[in-house]
Amino acid sequence: MSYRIGLVGKPSVGKSTLFNAATMNDVPEGAYPFTTIDPSVGEAYVRVECAAPEFDHSCTPNTGYCEEGVRFVPTKLVDVAGLVPGAHEGRGLGNQFLSDLNETDVLVHVVDFSGETDIEGEATEDHDPREDIDFLEEELDMWYLDILEKGIERYRSGYHGQERDIEVDLAEQMSAFGTNEDEIKQVLLSLGLELDPDEWDEEDKEALAREIRLRTKPMVVAANKMDKPAAQENFAEITEEDEYDHLTFVPVSAHAEKALKTADEQGVVDYRPGDSEFEIVGDVSGEQEAGLEQIREFVTEYEGTGVQRALETALFDVLDAIAVFPGAEKPQEDGTFLQDCFVLPGGSTAEEFAYFLHTDIGEGFLHAMDIRSGRQVGADTELDHRDVVEITTTN
Repeated sequence: MSYRIGLVGKPSVGKSTLFNAATMNDVPEGAYPFTTIDPSVGEAYVRVECAAPEFDHSCTPNTGYCEEGVRFVPTKLVDVAGLVPGAHEGRGLGNQFLSDLNETDVLVHVVDFSGETDIEGEATEDHDPREDIDFLEEELDMWYLDILEKGIERYRSGYHGQERDIEVDLAEQMSAFGTNEDEIKQVLLSLGLELDPDEWDEEDKEALAREIRLRTKPMVVAANKMDKPAAQENFAEITEEDEYDHLTFVPVSAHAEKALKTADEQGVVDYRPGDSEFEIVGDVSGEQEAGLEQIREFVTEYEGTGVQRALETALFDVLDAIAVFPGAEKPQEDGTFLQDCFVLPGGSTAEEFAYFLHTDIGEGFLHAMDIRSGRQVGADTELDHRDVVEITTTN
């Protein structure tokens, strides 16, 4: 599997710029609504400390690349068409947006923290980024609530012709969100709700829809345009407010990342994505040098442009995924070593990893070997981030 990170948010906040910066694909950029009409899917990368140096060898990646001990592992990045308030009612690109959004595993909400675009994505001044954060969460909650209501009607109508528990019907109705009846029941109990929808009022249903959404569509806020003073002021205030404790914020300048990557490709600077420093190695004009020095001030203060960190925070912190290397202690006869690095759900076991590699490998699973410790581990052993694992199978 390959995780899909969805870039979401209102029009003209820099989603396409961030997408281009992360993937270096040519998606149109512009300060006007609906620059992106159809979802664009590209290959971005998340950084993982390579395990190869621990074994005194160099890796030979099948996909992605490795640079100075940092493995860049591919992941799918989806730039979903611009959202406007009322999308759950079909306004704007409405249902298409929500459908495309549901094909993603975790969300990065790109917000213009400078306040230079209003709620519709039009140019303005002093707009409050809180409105953007709130409106997206409200749109998603209303979307979930609409589907939850259908599940309740399904339960009340006796759709299956037999008496069933409410969590079963809700799980079936909301299965597209990747939930199940055990999780639904857990949410109901955590909210102190009766297992009978006739006992719920509107606030109960809204709270239930929101909690299911929080669990099935986790989100990172990419606070974009943080190279501007107004954005920095807004960031300092908003991230201190209790109302937003459930969200993870990452300061970002998509413009700076795109500029550095372009300059690196042109041989003007030496820059590795995600780093907090770069070196000017080519001839530049006085104006170009001044621009690069402004970027240097930003990446030094914020330890990078934030683009890489936003993606990695989404996968490894918010989604709680792990990266695992299949391999042995030394290179194969052809010199290949640690060719692959896969991103898996947190808590994955050795046997689940075997099935991930191939159904035949999983079906013939005998045991796994933790290459670092040289210890044999069983099928139900949970793997850790950056484990190097060799599978022994009858197949």
